[in-house]
Amino acid sequence: MPMYDFRCRTCGHDFEALVRSQDSPACPSCHGHDLEQLLSSFAVSSADRRAAAASASRKKAAATAVRDNIALEREVEKHRREDH
Repeated sequence: MPMYDFRCRTCGHDFEALVRSQDSPACPSCHGHDLEQLLSSFAVSSADRRAAAASASRKKAAATAVRDNIALEREVEKHRREDH
């Protein structure tokens, strides 16, 4: 069964669905059947798309590093208070 990307015209929800040729998928959000089949993301590849994905990955890694540093600082401060 092929996987397709859809957008529900009723509620605007984007989703993927495995679809047999005789089946008609329904929106998992509103159960509507007024769907627009989208171009699957695996079929589209471009330098801009790769750059955007790399940028998003770097931002996520930076946010994780900041969160880890804050947690480490809190732990150090907690141990400092316990020692005094």
